[in-house]
Amino acid sequence: MNRRTAVTLVLSTVLIAFVISVAGIIGVPGLSDTTVELKRHIIIQLQIPLILTAGLVGAALSVSGATLQVVLRNPLADPGIIGITSGASLVAALLLLLTPAWAAPYLHYLLPLGCFVGALFTTFIIYRLARKLLGSSTAVILAGIAISTLSGAIIAWLYMFSDANALRNLTFWLMGSLYQTNWLILCVGGPLIVVSVGLQLYFAGDLNKLYAGELAAKSSGVDVVKLTERALIACAIAVGSAVSMAGSIAFVGLLIPHILRLVIGHNNRYLLPLSALSGASLLMLVAFSSEMTRAITLPVSMVTASLGGPLLIWALAKGQIKG
Repeated sequence: MNRRTAVTLVLSTVLIAFVISVAGIIGVPGLSDTTVELKRHIIIQLQIPLILTAGLVGAALSVSGATLQVVLRNPLADPGIIGITSGASLVAALLLLLTPAWAAPYLHYLLPLGCFVGALFTTFIIYRLARKLLGSSTAVILAGIAISTLSGAIIAWLYMFSDANALRNLTFWLMGSLYQTNWLILCVGGPLIVVSVGLQLYFAGDLNKLYAGELAAKSSGVDVVKLTERALIACAIAVGSAVSMAGSIAFVGLLIPHILRLVIGHNNRYLLPLSALSGASLLMLVAFSSEMTRAITLPVSMVTASLGGPLLIWALAKGQIKG
């Protein structure tokens, strides 16, 4: 299968999934007996924000995963696995549990900023460790595990000093939810994701040159240090905004780019935009599945980890991911 055929096949599959998800969410059973006004309210206030949240968050996580894998020279550089999501989640947990009552109306504005700071800080630590340890895959993964463990420990201490209602909301949020946003949150976090994803797509050509190594990239006119810093900042903005909108969602940044590389190759000019579309479609399918199971709301991380865990084991067993 040549590249053009593979890209066409992937794009067609993604668009079909996209259309099915949107049509399914808007036309989900159970609304036929409602009034026109109630239908309009449900579509505008609940279902359209759900679709936008799934699309934006899926695109942010999958594109950021693809970018991080190139910048850190590590095929396991998913925002969740290497600890970026944990850093953002920790700051979000602090804000959700410790924000005083008088500041609660401003929480929608504070969450994206706080998650970005947490994601940027952990990204900076991982980047410094990766450079100091010559980009060792094992070292980067261990650094991510350490950051995730520390963040989890701090959140566990916060659990001990929080009331039951706050704990319930935090637990559900940390498992990932596409139902926690509204138009205000989308207006704050949405533009940040669009800009940061757009920047990563803009870097695609230069990211391709990193495959040949830093020296070769420099000889072709790429400022490797500046490109790396800008790409990492863009990833931190995207991941931080995604976490502030939908909580902690695992494996999307690993699952989507890895599958696409097996199908269409490593050219980031194709890989990044298709990762954005595929990630958006995947979370829309998860949202559609949750809408169909009206009795329960599926935690997004439970679904994505159920898909990503077996993929990671399979890739390791096949030797497609090496340290």
